[in-house]
Amino acid sequence: MSMKLAVSSYSFAALGLGDMECIRLAADMGFDAIEFAEVNPGEQDKKAYAEGLREYSEKLGLPIVNYSVGADFLNRDLRDEINRLRGEVDIAGLLGVRNMRHDATSGKEKERFSLNGFEKHLPTLAEGCRAVTEYAAEKGIRTSVENHGYYCQQYDRVEALIRAVASPNFGWQVDIGNFLCADGDPLESVRTAAKYAFIVHIKDFFFSGRDEAAPEGYFDTRGGNHLCGCIPGEGIVPVKECIDVIRSSGFDGVYTFEYEGHESPLTAIPKGLDFINPILRS
Repeated sequence: MSMKLAVSSYSFAALGLGDMECIRLAADMGFDAIEFAEVNPGEQDKKAYAEGLREYSEKLGLPIVNYSVGADFLNRDLRDEINRLRGEVDIAGLLGVRNMRHDATSGKEKERFSLNGFEKHLPTLAEGCRAVTEYAAEKGIRTSVENHGYYCQQYDRVEALIRAVASPNFGWQVDIGNFLCADGDPLESVRTAAKYAFIVHIKDFFFSGRDEAAPEGYFDTRGGNHLCGCIPGEGIVPVKECIDVIRSSGFDGVYTFEYEGHESPLTAIPKGLDFINPILRS
């Protein structure tokens, strides 16, 4: 079965392009759709700007399929953050998307890399996520969290949050590479995550162990290993195997290629597309 492949606007960040330029470039590269990691209206009204992006994407036949925004229910006032995110749901509606991803938290400063203590904050995180998704459901938009940001990144924590929210409108933006940032095994993690997937991110990383000095351009995982974004198929993420598991779960949604390596997106993204397309189109 042929799946729809989008690209995240974040993949073009190194090029310094405007949002409309990202839409044009995604279309020129041959993607089926685009998702936005935030939008950048500058001095313009955000609602009018979102409507303009939707009109332009429709003109090019490249739908906007997902909208991702930052959030933190622990380090910001809970009610204020819920209300802010409800406003972002309104932006998602103007963009024409039916999926919006938001963060849950980066964790309290002293607990960000902790292996313990998540359970005590779970009710607060669930309350925030539930309030946002209930509002989004009224507008026909599903919300999700991503395994992202160290604290809420390992598969069992994300699963616990989804189960605590307990809403069919709330699920998982599954990033097959990001499990490595919390020192998780991507394939084993995907086996748990797949059944909750609303949208899937395809990403790969080069890896260096904690016993070695971090190579230039690498960042540390929660456990002290080192990662560097790369073109899918060149790193240690078993991309095809992860997609096979996700497919076998019954997922028929959008896959998004998110690139964050050091090679220019202008050359790296087409290489990634050449690797991913045969897997998805088979």
